[in-house]
Amino acid sequence: MPKLRSKGTIKKRFKITGGGRVKRFKAFHSHKLSKKTSKRKRNLRKSGILSKADEKRVKKLIRA
Repeated sequence: MPKLRSKGTIKKRFKITGGGRVKRFKAFHSHKLSKKTSKRKRNLRKSGILSKADEKRVKKLIRA
């Protein structure tokens, strides 16, 4: 039986926090920034926490 590989793209995009939650980066901060307000761009720089529904799937792909 071959070893299961973890997904490299998932490892780059998500991190596991100390409490076991999954940290993610926010979308919509790469281009067309002139029309977005400073407040909106500042909040997009912050990371977010993945929802519980998606957490199990992502953890499985990281540790596969």
